[in-house]
Amino acid sequence: MSIIRWDPFDDLASLRESMDKLFEDFFTRRPRGEAVTAWQPAVEMFETDSDIVVRADLPGIDPKHVDITVTDDTLTLKGEAKAEHEDRGRNYVRRELRYGSFIRTLALPDGVKGDQAKASYKNGILEIRLPKSERATPKSVKVEVEE
Repeated sequence: MSIIRWDPFDDLASLRESMDKLFEDFFTRRPRGEAVTAWQPAVEMFETDSDIVVRADLPGIDPKHVDITVTDDTLTLKGEAKAEHEDRGRNYVRRELRYGSFIRTLALPDGVKGDQAKASYKNGILEIRLPKSERATPKSVKVEVEE
């Protein structure tokens, strides 16, 4: 068993990082008129032989009201989850359903053809397929062994 030297300032560094994040989030300036984002949809990103695939969990959201923007190196999803009706007289015991605007920006790997992106929506999952460029597509090369 190895001995680890205790540093009393390790906990302070963690506290400082948390406080820095708190102040950064609180004092970050947003462009005028841009709302504070209440939540972000869960996403997964994976690659196949020919595509980069991004899947976002957007149940109950009309896909026509989701704005998808692809640049050279980023994918941005922007939209809003609207409550059917709001009942101010309710005294909630627990409320976990998320409503409000969202924005999610993801970094894309190099070699993606953003102008050829295709999106589909099924069962609350938005799927975006971004084809890889020829240079980013893996190629198999056989190695000949000489005897």
